[in-house]
Amino acid sequence: MATSTSQSEPARCSSARERTEREAATSRLFEQRERTTDETERQALLEQIVELNLEIAKAIAHRFDGRGAESEDLVQVACVGLMKAARQYRLSADTPFIGYAVPTIRGEVKRYFRDCAWTVRIPRRLQELQGALIVKTPMLQQELNREPTVADLAEYLGVEAEEIDQARAARGCFNTLSLDRALPNDDRLKLGDVIPDDPDQAVDQLEAVDMLRPVLAELSQRDRQILHLRFVEGWTQTEIGREIGISQMQVSRVLRQILQTLRAKLTPLPNAA
Repeated sequence: MATSTSQSEPARCSSARERTEREAATSRLFEQRERTTDETERQALLEQIVELNLEIAKAIAHRFDGRGAESEDLVQVACVGLMKAARQYRLSADTPFIGYAVPTIRGEVKRYFRDCAWTVRIPRRLQELQGALIVKTPMLQQELNREPTVADLAEYLGVEAEEIDQARAARGCFNTLSLDRALPNDDRLKLGDVIPDDPDQAVDQLEAVDMLRPVLAELSQRDRQILHLRFVEGWTQTEIGREIGISQMQVSRVLRQILQTLRAKLTPLPNAA
């Protein structure tokens, strides 16, 4: 029978220790799910896994706030990504669940922006402020006999100057161009082809780093160097082998052993049993 999430399996984590406990608890639930063939129990365990890791999905969703989509919509999309990650993840993978879930959730949110968020929706308060600016600016201009400043408008409307700037910056958000629109000077290229990707450095699996830091500290200097070159610097196994002085096959074998060691060390702590 599936067990419910308890205080020893923290869903909200503020320390590396709690994240380690959460990952360990998640692994236990996956192990239970793999052992059972009862579909009702498997679904209950899946729901527990998702509930236990909801904080990860919400954190990723909130990193995309302010880009034109409603926060609640982003959280729902991120939760869909979390559910997809939980359904597809296998314990035999060379990555802890968080390392698999983060890019899966992030990819789901980015896909939402690409496929669904064609019309940018700004917060209702800014929409209303935009309307007020359209109506009140000419009136204030008449009273002052000059073009009103941001400070003038803020005082007149009883809002902060920063809100005036935000409403002005969002002007035109109701009319958007499709990224599939051909460029006027070259119909072989689309608008999306020439817009650079927005660098996303906020969700570089910081949770995974915090969670793994204690066990990474126990690795040898060479093993830490190999991990750094592979997953931080993005070197290929061949490049790492050339740097370390071993073959590509040896690098592959060492990486596999390191990841197995890390997974083995992410076992439930005594007080999380």
